Amino acid sequence: MLFKNLHSGLCKVGISLLLLSCMASTHANAAVQSFSKEADGVNFKLDKGALKIKVCSADIIEVKYTRLNSFLNKESLVVTNKWAQPTVFTVADAGNSVVITTSKLKVVVDKATNAISYLTKAGQVITAEDKTDNKTMQAVTIAGINTYNCSTQFVSPADEGLFGLGCHPLDSLSINYKGRNQEMLIKYMTGAIPVLLSTKGFGLMWDNYAASNFYGAEAGNTKFKYVSESGKQVDYYFFYGPSFDHIIDLYRITTGKAPMFPKWAFGLFQSQDRYMSQDEIISVKNNYRNNHIPVDVIVQDWFYWDPFPIGSHIMNPTRYPNPKAMVDELHQSHVHAMISIWPVLGKGTPNYAALEKIGGLTDITWLNFMTHTYDNYYDSHNPAARKLYWQEARDSLIKRYGWDAWWVDQCEPDNTDLLDARRQSNFYTGKGIDYFNTYSLEHSTGIYEGWRKDIPGKRAFFLIRQSFAGEQRNAATLWSSDITCTFASYKRQVPQGINACASGIPYWTSDIGGYHLHWESPDWSKPEYRELFTRWFQFGSFCPVFRIHGKGERAIFSKNWDEKTRNILLKYDKLRYRLLPYIYSLSAKVTQDNYTIMRSLAFDFRTDTNVYSIPDQYMFGPAFMVNPVTEQLYSGSNASAGKTTRSVYLPVTAKWYDFYTGQVYNGGQTIAAPAPIETLPLYVKAGSIIPMGPVMEYATEKPADKIELRIYRGANGSFDYYEDENDNYNYEHGKYATFKLNWNDKQQQLTISATKGSFPGMLKQHIFNIVVVKGAHGSDAAVANKIDKTVIYAGKSMVVKLL
Repeated sequence: MLFKNLHSGLCKVGISLLLLSCMASTHANAAVQSFSKEADGVNFKLDKGALKIKVCSADIIEVKYTRLNSFLNKESLVVTNKWAQPTVFTVADAGNSVVITTSKLKVVVDKATNAISYLTKAGQVITAEDKTDNKTMQAVTIAGINTYNCSTQFVSPADEGLFGLGCHPLDSLSINYKGRNQEMLIKYMTGAIPVLLSTKGFGLMWDNYAASNFYGAEAGNTKFKYVSESGKQVDYYFFYGPSFDHIIDLYRITTGKAPMFPKWAFGLFQSQDRYMSQDEIISVKNNYRNNHIPVDVIVQDWFYWDPFPIGSHIMNPTRYPNPKAMVDELHQSHVHAMISIWPVLGKGTPNYAALEKIGGLTDITWLNFMTHTYDNYYDSHNPAARKLYWQEARDSLIKRYGWDAWWVDQCEPDNTDLLDARRQSNFYTGKGIDYFNTYSLEHSTGIYEGWRKDIPGKRAFFLIRQSFAGEQRNAATLWSSDITCTFASYKRQVPQGINACASGIPYWTSDIGGYHLHWESPDWSKPEYRELFTRWFQFGSFCPVFRIHGKGERAIFSKNWDEKTRNILLKYDKLRYRLLPYIYSLSAKVTQDNYTIMRSLAFDFRTDTNVYSIPDQYMFGPAFMVNPVTEQLYSGSNASAGKTTRSVYLPVTAKWYDFYTGQVYNGGQTIAAPAPIETLPLYVKAGSIIPMGPVMEYATEKPADKIELRIYRGANGSFDYYEDENDNYNYEHGKYATFKLNWNDKQQQLTISATKGSFPGMLKQHIFNIVVVKGAHGSDAAVANKIDKTVIYAGKSMVVKLL
């Protein structure tokens, strides 16, 4: 019964995994016989196998363990850092243990069991492997393949919170993995990212690509472990924070930085399943622009090629007579264009034949429900196939017509009834069982490298259906896939987005409103679906990427919305655009400082244990605490029949402002936050500085020369303001400008630093309308009707007194 509840997707393989993980504890751990220091770490000879501890940096440790004769000689698909500069460390024999010391850590290896403990330099335990059952390898046969289950187990204190592990749309509503289990294989609608963050101040990343499981409730909830179904060695990375921000920084130092998106990527994406013609795309653009509704992107989803085979990369000329003219017209109206392209190729297409000729196709198929044929995935692990696949898409669609972004749909072979076939398949790099979760990572690697080489002046943006560790370096935004149009599905999105971002993937989005209702469109004109869409849209406006998609007409201009609904949607659409100076500055921080915009409350309030199990509150940057309303508050069309509040916990270490009223609350309490249909409860942390621009119809419509600076008293605060050319890679060569805003609460004083850097077209000065929020003054989304002080900033440091 336990297996049935936790591992239904793994079928017979899951049974073997569960049994073997239980069997592991009956095998004694290997003992240390000898050790030797090398330039990059310490090698341990064990009585059963070998252990290598690599000191990548003072706070990054790699652990490899094998029961075989030697370690696997492989280049990691996830880890890109070569650690060229050795780290200073010492090694000492302490009798019963071996102690490796860096400037930040002590890594202690127990000689009797080879169990590893991680301590601060001062000797405080951070975490430790379980001495009775730590690193194991067990021989097993899966899908006819002889391999080894690989496992690592850690002790887990009762007050520990565990976050990350990706995005699992069919997951429970919990956010904390302490005390629960999680299937970690990429199949339909998942991002299984093997990165775990602990409130004890450390992170772990498993460098194994096989189908896996996380067990968060071992031994009476006193241990957790990670089990991969296949591998030749245990291989994991330990990151010491202790802050979550520093852990994510170390993860991206290890696996690659996230490049900057163009500024337009932070505006509204309008998508639908599916636009059927060139005329329809243009009509959507016209309805947005003619009604002065802010939007930046219109998306062409799938089967624009119909009746041609998938993979032909042809836009049906009867429905799209001139795609280049269509994209050009969108550009003339300051709308960007995104297109969906799949890694699946139908037989009989020239693209299929070309990839087949170089051995670039897999035997993994996808059932095309339009043509009822089985079409083949190309081998994304094959560098030559990746290059050819990109060239085919580039010449047929992307560069030919001038598309601005790529929806990388169906980017993992995810047929749940063909998992064994996927295990048995032969990729360029090896057997599918050992590369089960990395198809999407390698696919996005190919198209990102191709885009950077062949479209150099336009920043890449890829919407990715499934994701793995390291994918952030490929300009990827993870999307939670084909979810249902229900409040239950919407409620699950919030913890999924939070944990996806806690896994080191900074950009995440969902289909606002859900994709389908029993694979059809709901009646969006009904009050209950208007309410669902409104609540989801409010949440979407405070996600890293803001995107409408799914079955049925749901554009803001749609006749499905009554006037009240449309006004609410417009309010949050306009608020998103007003916040672009704040959001774009944070996106620069993502790239430059490895920051996280959509933040688990444990990022900022790690010592407040009350936040560990709150699944539906998060920080959006340093200022906003977002509290989506995920329950249906109204009953049908009777607005008075349901409650109009939601419970909100205000973390201990701050004072909080109601964004709409300016009312101030002390932290450490739970309140009944007002939540009528027009209100997404938003609270701003005291000490925040929020730059807000004018209402715009697209992200770059107006120069950012007039900014409303909202200051929330009660604590000191700062904000790093960032500007560049918005859509090229010159920022990588220093072509950008920054300045720091500092608020001294005691002195009621704002300091603006001198501007650092410059770029072509840079503004010579900014006009700052400073508003110190007090009650209704400076509250809500509209431009403040009274300014406390206006200053002209010309790039030189200045001090502004606000007494």
